[in-house]
Amino acid sequence: MENNRQFMKRFDWSLAAILLIFLIISLLAIASAQTGGQYGNYNFVPRQLQWYVVGAFIVAFLMYFEPDQYKKMSWYLYGFGILLLVVLAILPEGMSLVERRNGAKSWFHLPGAGSIQPSEFMKTFFILAAARLISKHHEKYLNKTLKTDFILLAKIGVTLALPLTFIMMQPDLGSSLVFIAITAALVIVAGISWKIILPILVSGVAIGGSLLWMALYMQEFLQKTFNFKAYQFARIYSWLDPYSYSSNEGYHLITSLNAIGSGEIFGKGFQGREVYVSENHTDFIFAVIGEDWGFVGASFVICLYFLLIYHLTKTTLLLKDPFCTYVCAGIIAMITFHVFENIGMTIQLLPITGIPLPFISYGGSSLMGNALALGLVFSMRFHYKTYMFSANDEDE
Repeated sequence: MENNRQFMKRFDWSLAAILLIFLIISLLAIASAQTGGQYGNYNFVPRQLQWYVVGAFIVAFLMYFEPDQYKKMSWYLYGFGILLLVVLAILPEGMSLVERRNGAKSWFHLPGAGSIQPSEFMKTFFILAAARLISKHHEKYLNKTLKTDFILLAKIGVTLALPLTFIMMQPDLGSSLVFIAITAALVIVAGISWKIILPILVSGVAIGGSLLWMALYMQEFLQKTFNFKAYQFARIYSWLDPYSYSSNEGYHLITSLNAIGSGEIFGKGFQGREVYVSENHTDFIFAVIGEDWGFVGASFVICLYFLLIYHLTKTTLLLKDPFCTYVCAGIIAMITFHVFENIGMTIQLLPITGIPLPFISYGGSSLMGNALALGLVFSMRFHYKTYMFSANDEDE
């Protein structure tokens, strides 16, 4: 009885409730996405529920271990993730174990289990490794200087370079941007001086702006110098002017905008969709939500993500261990970027990159990868409570 009472105190019920609401939204949106008939008789809803159950088991399993154990395992997990990326890179495409989607060699095909995308798991492994690296660095260099900040930045850069290289080789632009967003957040939270960060930030903006300008006016130079592909330019053009590319690259964006706009304020109701949107159960699931439940429903989903990020931020501020703080900060950055990019690309705010909407889009790799990340948060909150209540427990 005492153990049950302590579990009730230590478990993060608020986070579990938020995830339960996401589960309901996900199943309803996926069920509605299938009404267009483009997926035949295959029903994605039971499969998505199955992945959620697997994710729940992942969370339960991760809660068994304490944060110090994850700290010790971090480099081993990072190495395992790199190994998966290396194997995926060297295996020939003709093998049944390798699967290419939308031009990217990013998937393992496992008989009986479906398709697995290693980069989804590597995101969390990278966060663990970077968090340990940063915490160990601060333990070693108690007196912070520009020199020690440069050393830390170099360490983080090397840790990022390895997975980023293999992911860009696939090529997977969306996942590459997620890794960069995670790194940027960790660099800021790590306390690296703005005298170093600001010039890098300005340089990054300048390089990004220059590449965009060259993509518009110097395509041949980019193709010859950096081996840019035609479809990569097309994504930029179709983002800026989708109606000029309505029959090919701009088609996804136009149908997404039409679906969301046609939902108006209150939407057409569950399974009331009329606009055909391809990939609407995965990358463009937000278009289904906008058409079915309108501005009100779409706003509710966005507010739910704000609530999730707010709750994770509160948890991060609650934790006193630096390693746990860095892990949570990386997870917040990962989820925030996913949400911002996915919703942004469906409403023409950002280019289309093929990033799923966390906890709502259909997909086992995405769900299990996010479950792996939030399982760490559940564990850190659970064992933090154990520490905080230990004195009271002994008195009782």
